[in-house]
Amino acid sequence: MALHTATKRKESLSDKVNRDMTLQEQIALTFSLSLPSIMAQLSSICMQYIDAAMVGSLGAEASASIGLMAAPLWLFSGLCISSCSGFSVQVAHLLGGRQPEEARKVLRQGYVVLFGFALVVALIGCSLSDFLPHFLGGAPEILDNASAYFFIFMSALPFLMLSYISSAMLRCSGNMLLPSLLNILMCLLDVVFNFIFIFPERDAVYPLIGEVHVFGFGYGVKGAALGTVCAAAVTGLFMLYFLVFRSPSLKLTQDCFATWGQALLAFAPTWQVVRRALRISLPISAQQFMISSAQIVSTMIVAPLGTASIAAHSFAITIEALCYMPGFGISDAATTLVGQSIGARRFDLTYRFAKITLIFGALIMGILGFFMYVGSPWIMSLMSPDLEVQALAVAALRIEAFAEPLFAVSIVGYGICVGAGDTLIPSLMNLGSMWLVRLGLAYVLADIYGLRGVWMAMCFELCFRGLIFLARLKWGKWIKTLD
Repeated sequence: MALHTATKRKESLSDKVNRDMTLQEQIALTFSLSLPSIMAQLSSICMQYIDAAMVGSLGAEASASIGLMAAPLWLFSGLCISSCSGFSVQVAHLLGGRQPEEARKVLRQGYVVLFGFALVVALIGCSLSDFLPHFLGGAPEILDNASAYFFIFMSALPFLMLSYISSAMLRCSGNMLLPSLLNILMCLLDVVFNFIFIFPERDAVYPLIGEVHVFGFGYGVKGAALGTVCAAAVTGLFMLYFLVFRSPSLKLTQDCFATWGQALLAFAPTWQVVRRALRISLPISAQQFMISSAQIVSTMIVAPLGTASIAAHSFAITIEALCYMPGFGISDAATTLVGQSIGARRFDLTYRFAKITLIFGALIMGILGFFMYVGSPWIMSLMSPDLEVQALAVAALRIEAFAEPLFAVSIVGYGICVGAGDTLIPSLMNLGSMWLVRLGLAYVLADIYGLRGVWMAMCFELCFRGLIFLARLKWGKWIKTLD
């Protein structure tokens, strides 16, 4: 009995999806894959708060320099992250179909193609680093820091891409724990490197320790960029090592080649693999670009409502992230489970995992939405002493709380579709919902209800998006194969 239990514990994800699984096993597997990713998402949010506070201690100009370039950074890095899906989904399907050698072929080609893509994106970003702060309307006193901050990030993008690829591949192989732990490590390293790069050498007094001489470079805003880049680079090296040398199914050392020439040729991209990758990732990348643009337009709608509304809007977005980030963790698990089930031709299991992850996501985010509704006044009292800002943000969050369960359906539903290789229609659904429903309603309701109107539009749009994803999963042809 003990030997049987030990054997079951060593089962790979592809072994599990290729055998009969009880409902209890399916739920347990979903939970075990979701939990590490949820914890990583939450830790990332917490570390972002700490990161922002460290930069904020330098003054308003430093915070403004970084805040000005936030949207362009999301846009450029988001394009790189979304492009990984084209290869990682293929790997999930192949591993589910018990074709690890073919999966490693896709992995090799993915490294070459995606590194080259990141290099092109980085060159474009670096060439725009002086232009963008002016274009975005930055004040003269923050332009230099904003430009330098963006340039440093763009310069490191090809190397950050190695981390994005390795993390996506490990998750699609069923290893959710390691990337999640390494992402938590990256957040902690970010704080450590920020202390070193942002602040100058100084004597500081800490509780229990007393006065300590602390080394630092004193680079300010540039140091914040260097700290984040170094943390991501160290984590990326760990990810790369574990994928290439330690992953049971994907480690490249399993494949032997007679000559170095044959080994190098194994990394040469083939049109068949690249074409499949483009079919999957192009809609996702286009969606990423358009949604980032829509977020900029949304900010432009809020801006005329006044300083208090802008501040409340920013605080509300930050607080709400604690509700929806777990949804993205469950979405990662859904992508992996659905991808491997389809690869194994277990379409019955595919539908069951889709249903389980949808229900799990809606329950988790629904519960968190309830706590957000009840606890938002207390949270806002900690984040801002301004009573007007508090009142506006609390009203916005309480409106949004009603949308959380269906917001979860849209997040997890999209992860299910990505795992199935169905990206075009879901991306168009996201874009249409965001641009036509949310922005259209926000433009009208902002004049009538102010900031509350903007969040009413957001609530309605998220509910609408959740419903159309439910319809897609219920009646649409969303299961795709590599054939």
